Amino acid sequence: MNSSEMLRVIDSIARERNVDKEALFHDIEQAMVSAARKHFNTEGTEEFRSEVDRLTGQIRLWQEDVEIPLEELGRIPAQTAKQVMIQRFREDERQSIYNEFADRVGELTTGMAQRYEGGALVVQVGRAEGFMPKSEQIPGEQHQAGERVRCMILDVRESGNQVKIVLSRGSAEFIRRLFEVEVPEVSERIIEIKAMAREPGHRTKIAVSSIDSKVDAVGACVGVRGSRIKNIVDELGGEKIDIVRWNESSQILIQNALKPAEVVEISLCFELGRATVVVNEDQLSLAIGKRGQNVRLAARLTNWDIDILTPPEYTKSLDAMESCLREIDGFEDTEIDKLAALGVISVFDIEEVGAAYLAEQLQIEEALSEKVVEVATARGKVLAAEQAKEKEEAEKRKQAERDGMDSMPGAAQAAAILGDILGPGSDAPATEEAAPESTETPVVEEAAEEAVVEEEVSADVEAEVEAEVETEDAPESEDASANDEEDKS
Repeated sequence: MNSSEMLRVIDSIARERNVDKEALFHDIEQAMVSAARKHFNTEGTEEFRSEVDRLTGQIRLWQEDVEIPLEELGRIPAQTAKQVMIQRFREDERQSIYNEFADRVGELTTGMAQRYEGGALVVQVGRAEGFMPKSEQIPGEQHQAGERVRCMILDVRESGNQVKIVLSRGSAEFIRRLFEVEVPEVSERIIEIKAMAREPGHRTKIAVSSIDSKVDAVGACVGVRGSRIKNIVDELGGEKIDIVRWNESSQILIQNALKPAEVVEISLCFELGRATVVVNEDQLSLAIGKRGQNVRLAARLTNWDIDILTPPEYTKSLDAMESCLREIDGFEDTEIDKLAALGVISVFDIEEVGAAYLAEQLQIEEALSEKVVEVATARGKVLAAEQAKEKEEAEKRKQAERDGMDSMPGAAQAAAILGDILGPGSDAPATEEAAPESTETPVVEEAAEEAVVEEEVSADVEAEVEAEVETEDAPESEDASANDEEDKS
């Protein structure tokens, strides 16, 4: 390879791999020094120096002040120079990749899915390969080789001789980047995403606020007829997104976070970091959500531990605490009201907050506060034992019902199943006109009718057999009398 060809190769490598050309020239000079040291078998580092002409590509080598012809080095030093040059070129490329992607952490990018390795998805991102761990993938989502994948650069780190680029589609920040792309007001910081809570593949809650009173934060994120939020949901494979209004008041924020459930009352205990939310019976399942998902995301969004209670449960807890504290001499009703205002609504809460907190907030003597905690702790143990006993009895009743169902005969079990299908309080109809329409009931009725028909047929067959046996064993006189009677008839 002559000097002009070497210059073209260096220029091509610098452009394709985004490596500084000056660094490549420096690598060649170091490779030539290593080759000379290998040839002369010396350990020194100062006696050799090399220089590459940036214009002509000519390589010159000196030992101290004496120039060494390159032809004298031979084949083995040339191989050494080649290996050193390749190694340094790779190090430069790796450093270039690291510098490029380290500045793009948190950025949204699009890559090409390559393959799965141990559950991790390998994605080609530009001139580098990134990997998406299973923990950063959306559960249930699969990508085929060659499919375009939109993801976020989560982390870039050096690991040995490699640069590891960690990608993510399951983090909450990925949702933020999608909103910045789809909603211009978010990217322009007119609308700010205050908090986010996400369970990838299922549901996401975000709280937004607007610095401009003329811009509706929720409406801008949803878009006209849901056009903006629809693009984000489609990108996430149908994951549900709840957008709520941010409020500095924790009570209003918790109420917004639990929507669409309607909240009756919210009691905050700042000492325990817990919010007790009271909802009606018909709103209880809606507030809790499927497998507790709604209340769990609301708690993460608001940074409050949220307990959902119905009005009877809330009243029962307050009554138990009040009856316990009334037994203590010197503890007035005003202190009980103050405890309820502080969010302490049960004897278990009194035990958690401790005597020092009670003495400070209620402005009572420390001895009295310790007495209150002592009495509340004793009552809490009794209530805990009662609750455990009730739970055990309920489990036994359920188990007895299951055992009773298993021991039922076939016809009774079919009737029980029919009763479950029709619902409680609605037995099988007495007339055909009053019978409700059902797709499953006729199947059970037909099976019962077939069983009855089979029993009738078998009974008829047995009767015929018995009649034949009696006919064969009967005397002739009886046959004659029977024939006479038939003739008369």
